[in-house]
Amino acid sequence: MRPFVSPAPLDTLTVATCNTLNLALPERVFYANQDAYTRNQYERKVQWLANRFQTLNADILAVQEVWDAAALQEALKLSGLHYPFVTVPGAENTDAQAGASGTPRVGIATRLKVLACRSFPDFPAGLGQPIPGLGIHDKFERPPLVATLQMKHGQVVSVLTCHLKSKRPKFLQDEAGNPLEDRDNPKIAALASLRSLIMRGVEALAMRCLVIDLLRHTRMPLVVMGDFNDTPDSVTTQLIAATSEVAYDRGARDRALFNAYDLLGDAALKKDVAYSHIHQGSPAVLDQILVSEEFDPLSKHSVGDVRRLDYFNDHLHEGRDRTRSDHGFVRALLRLRFPDKERAATGPNSAATTPVAGTF
Repeated sequence: MRPFVSPAPLDTLTVATCNTLNLALPERVFYANQDAYTRNQYERKVQWLANRFQTLNADILAVQEVWDAAALQEALKLSGLHYPFVTVPGAENTDAQAGASGTPRVGIATRLKVLACRSFPDFPAGLGQPIPGLGIHDKFERPPLVATLQMKHGQVVSVLTCHLKSKRPKFLQDEAGNPLEDRDNPKIAALASLRSLIMRGVEALAMRCLVIDLLRHTRMPLVVMGDFNDTPDSVTTQLIAATSEVAYDRGARDRALFNAYDLLGDAALKKDVAYSHIHQGSPAVLDQILVSEEFDPLSKHSVGDVRRLDYFNDHLHEGRDRTRSDHGFVRALLRLRFPDKERAATGPNSAATTPVAGTF
């Protein structure tokens, strides 16, 4: 891949995705079949996360599996880093709400100026699909979060944080969490795995529609990152990215996403380290960073590139411990041209600087 050559100065942007593995306050039951964290376990967990956040030192942190926004705030505080904007919609700790319920949420922490931020709990109309034994699936289990951010020198970028349905079998249960199926029956287990696959597939479809709306007919760079619960070459990831469409339709670049790993030109930095999860001894990349064509040096609309991609996964070999994470963290160093003064004065950079939910 040819190096990115810019006639204008380049600004850097570091982004990272972090699955925190059930980040919750102490003595707070988040799953009926799991013990709450003791005070000691909680302190170990937030300190471990703080150390990782400090190492990442990212301008934008996309986080998943957060039950309590207050716990994330504490980990960030312990890191010694300053993030003026932190949000985990649905996991707020207030007098009216005691964190997330039913499933953990995704969030974002950033140093950048936030122009807008919105959570998307519902699928676009008409996209819901029937799940065997469960009915129509028309809502994200973990609603994706879209933020519009402004860099120091005026460039505006959109960031989408996501966490798709896992491959864990979806067994039927009653409202109290009691099983309604024989989980030891291999045929029932296969059906439960199919439920998860369909749910993840329709969530990927809804994500694809959201990506199209964010990309089509605009030159605003987009970064999509999070826990996809599937590999880069999987059907669900490719459904979201639609990278393959570019091969036979150049116009599809306007609405396609590209894996940051594939845009990283230096193969020496990629060898044997690109995995973010280990399942039954097999490493895989589930935590991904996808970018729009504005980061592709081969695009005529390129305004930057992917300079570096790092996988922080050594802890995956230290044994299972819920005070750490069962996912590696992934960080990308992106570069963007400074916007020209005329565009900065008249373009999207002149928008209001106060975060307004639901506006872009």
